[in-house]
Amino acid sequence: MKPTAEFQRVLELADLSAGRADPARLHWSWGDALYLWSLSELDDFLGEERYLSLCKAYCDRFATHRPAIDQSDTCAPGLVAHAVWKRTGDPGALSLVEDVGRYMLTEPRVVGDAPNHLGHSLEGRFYPASVWVDSLMMFGLFALRRGRDEGEEALFELGARQPRLYASLLQDPGSGLFRHSWWVRRGGPQPRGPVFWGRGNGWVMASLPMILGSLPPGHPEAATIQGVLRRLAEALLPLQLPDGFWTTLLEPESRSYREASATALVAAGFLRASREAGSGRVMRKRASRPGTPSRTTLANPTRRPPWARSPCRPSPSTSSRGSATSPCQGAAT
Repeated sequence: MKPTAEFQRVLELADLSAGRADPARLHWSWGDALYLWSLSELDDFLGEERYLSLCKAYCDRFATHRPAIDQSDTCAPGLVAHAVWKRTGDPGALSLVEDVGRYMLTEPRVVGDAPNHLGHSLEGRFYPASVWVDSLMMFGLFALRRGRDEGEEALFELGARQPRLYASLLQDPGSGLFRHSWWVRRGGPQPRGPVFWGRGNGWVMASLPMILGSLPPGHPEAATIQGVLRRLAEALLPLQLPDGFWTTLLEPESRSYREASATALVAAGFLRASREAGSGRVMRKRASRPGTPSRTTLANPTRRPPWARSPCRPSPSTSSRGSATSPCQGAAT
């Protein structure tokens, strides 16, 4: 099949970024890890090993200099290590995979099957124990993929149960959108008011079709996950701007900035759902909009605010409409 012009642009951007990436400077955390994992997924789609050397160099580095695996954000690199191990059988990558799996099975839970998002890290000792929407991607997807591929039932079922739990805590019953976090001591969401973070909802929209695609036919969690996905999709579509973007605060006529990472995640979720979620016909029809985000804007970091990829800490001082600049104050630098 001949690549379309759009897909050729994707490959050009992936090749350019991979050529500039230095494994010695990449971090064992969610941002660099999900970038590399996306390259490994692209390799799988192409049936090539175009980006394998970069992903393996990343794993080689951390197999020698062991990383701290102490929160959900440091579990995300397990996706890269698992992909490398499947392709190469490399024992160093396997040791990293096993460390992440061990954390997932043994880390204390704070609500149901969910660990504290910040785990036992230094941050986690000071920040209130909480469940974050981010963990559905950072924590849940690895558990499901690793458990499925290696027949590790405990890990697999742990990953399969996460969407139900996160929806029960974080999906707003009125709007269908997801809040950022659930604070354990308070027993409620943070922020308290109807503030819905664009990228956080993007994590859910991107994760759920991948989780559904990893479940066997008739799995008892599948129907619930499909329902959560449909509600979220129905909530997101009316909030898309005419130019195709979503904003960092999801609300009608939002005054917040257009968020490239949120838009990319939501779009990826719709595209994958059309193939894997069993509700594709509805989603394809409803997602047909005249606006399409500019590829230049999505690819060019100078066209977005500097906090567009910053990790957010849900702050008790966040108002019912969020901050004027960010939905979560106190973003780490």
